[in-house]
Order: sequence, then C-alpha cells, then structure tokens
Amino acid sequence: MLANPFHKAKAILEIIESYQHQAYFVGGCVRDYLISRPIGDIDIATSATPDELQQIFESIIPVGIEHGTVIVRFEGQSYEVTTFRVDGNYSDQRHPDTVTYIDQIDKDLERRDFTINALAMDKDGKIIDLFHGKSDLKKGIIRTVGNGVERFSEDPLRIIRALRFSSQLGFTIHPETITHMKQVKQEIEGLAVERITKEFTKLFAGEHVQKALDYIINLKIYQYLPIFRDNDQLFVRLPANVKPLLSFSEVLVLFHFLDRSISIAAWSKAWKCSNKQKREALQLTEQIDLFSHEGLSPWLVYQLPNTLYGGFVRLISCLCGKKVMMEQMLEIDHALPIHTKQEINFSGNDILELFPGSKRGPWIQQLLNSIERQIVTKQLPNEYQAIKEWIKWNPPGIN
Repeated sequence: MLANPFHKAKAILEIIESYQHQAYFVGGCVRDYLISRPIGDIDIATSATPDELQQIFESIIPVGIEHGTVIVRFEGQSYEVTTFRVDGNYSDQRHPDTVTYIDQIDKDLERRDFTINALAMDKDGKIIDLFHGKSDLKKGIIRTVGNGVERFSEDPLRIIRALRFSSQLGFTIHPETITHMKQVKQEIEGLAVERITKEFTKLFAGEHVQKALDYIINLKIYQYLPIFRDNDQLFVRLPANVKPLLSFSEVLVLFHFLDRSISIAAWSKAWKCSNKQKREALQLTEQIDLFSHEGLSPWLVYQLPNTLYGGFVRLISCLCGKKVMMEQMLEIDHALPIHTKQEINFSGNDILELFPGSKRGPWIQQLLNSIERQIVTKQLPNEYQAIKEWIKWNPPGIN
C-alpha cells in the first residue's frame, strides 16, 4: 500500500503505462517514503519523451523541456516528469550540454548524485535500487553514485547538497565521498550564488544543522563562499550547538552579529538576497539590539511583524543564550492597544489644526511617532481628547 502523497500521482504512472511507456517515482520522494519522513514534491521518471507526454496529458508546462523535464498538471497538483536520459558534458557546471533520451531507467539512475536519491519505485511500491541506496539509508550514509569526483565536477553544488542532506537527515558523509569533496571543493567558487543561497537556506533549517556546520568547518568549505572567504573565522566563531534557523534572513542576522563590521546590506548584496530577505534581516537586527538593552517589551513586539516572531525567538536563543517563549510574544501582542500607526485616533491634519499657520514638514511625522510610542507603551490612552491634551503639554519643535 503506497503512502497518501502517492495516491493521486499513481494515476499519472498508470496513464503513462497505458500508452506503453514505463514510469516510476524517483529521487527524494522515494527516499523520504522509505525512512518515514514527510514527503515533499513527487518526481516521476519515464521512458516517454516530452513530445509524447504533451500528447498524453492535457495540461503540460514545458519548464525544462530542453533537458527532458515538463510539469504535468493533474487534479490540481503539479508533478515534475522527466524522460529517462543520459547526460553529456557539464561545461556550465550545472546543466548537461546535451541529453540523450533512453528507454531504460538503469542509466538514468546512474547519473544521479547520491545513492539515497538514486531510487525508483513503481506504482505498486516495488523499489528499484541499483546502487545500494536502501542499505545506505539504513546505515545513515551519504555516498555518491559512482565516481564522486565526476559527480561533483559535473555540478559542484552537489557538495553543498551533501552537506544539506547531512543537516536534514542527520546522515554521515562516507569517507570516500569526503575525499572527493576535498578534491573538487574549489569549484564551488564558480557557482551562481543564488543556487548556494537556496541550499544554505535548507541546510540551516535542518534538524541536524550542527552536523553540517562541523563538516563545513572541517572541510573549510567557507573558503569558497561569498564574504566567508575573506573572513575565515566566522564559522569557527559560531555558538555551540546552533539550532535550526528557518529562513535565510535569520542566517544573515546570525553572521552579522558575529561580526558587526559586516553590514546586513553587505551580506544581502554578496548573497544576492531579495529585498524582502534584506528587510526582514534589518527588522530582526534592530529588535535584537533593542532586546539587549530593554529586554522583551511591548514596543519591541509592536515594531516586529508577527511573521518574524519565530525567527526572533530562535535568534535570541542562539545569540543571547536566553529563552524567549513564543507564548510571551503573542501575549504581549494581544495586549497591545494598537497594532499599526493607522489605528491612532489622531491624524496629521488634527495636529495642523492645533498649530494654525504652521507649514507641513517632518515635525508632524516626528510628533506622530512620539504619540505612537506613548500609546503602545500605555503611557497615553488612544483617545482623541487625551492625545490633544498630551500635545499641549509636549509641544513639537516646529522649524
């Protein structure tokens, strides 16, 4: 009996087979199924070519059709379906220059990165395991399929992926694979940083992140990473037993606090982060600084978007060795008199009415900011008359 996530997808295999083609579940979904781990995306490999798949299914997105991959939309779900293939040379160290479609799965599995990912499963749950992947899963070992130097040279990101899997699964990297990683690791420097960022995000979110960090330090992988290559003590200075961080924004903040001379802006630029990641990292940094001076306060909670509460809690534990509970933050949040500036019962126009003849300027915003903090910290009720009275006793400096 297949696990629930495969139930819908099983129909895709059956449809492909009804057209006299082979089809299997492959890769990470099979791996995770065998170790009772939550299954993410379900990938399918088939002897049907992309052209044939387009004739079989009504809804196809040709995302990577030049490499034999299409997205099949089926009953509201998306499935990546790739034709059995053998790869040519990897001159860009990412994609093969050429792909040759084949009609048997064995050579297709042979081109994959690690034995634990070179597994296939048919619609009845029968496993194809040509490289002892099941045995490595039981032993908790990460090992390349075939020659590790070749696998890593084809795409050096596989070195980072090995580290990521050690973090997510808690597995040990096979000694021979470690040797091959050492031989190719300098090639990491040529990778697009966006690809490394994506893997590092998953690596730091892994349950066994400390295991991966130990590998990074021992293998000196940091020598080939942006910023770290010029600041080789950053990884060494990490707190003991780093716990998972669930966003790359949190990772930026962690390393920023290890060396405050390297700004969030510099980290964001070097690692090609999105504006959202940069903004979140700046917000977290500001509130962690406030926490170090004032502790957990209503003003801190008010300024921090509630989507960042979890990241704040994790970083405080990691950087300050202090325990802030999510329940505490939610309790403070619930008790806040306002949650946005728009809720203040006094406007810029109301302020101008109190000071007829005064010109608009930054002083209005500065005064509203003061009122906002007074209300949040419960030193001033959010009532029109009370705010008006407070302004009379705390007049603004009008230029």
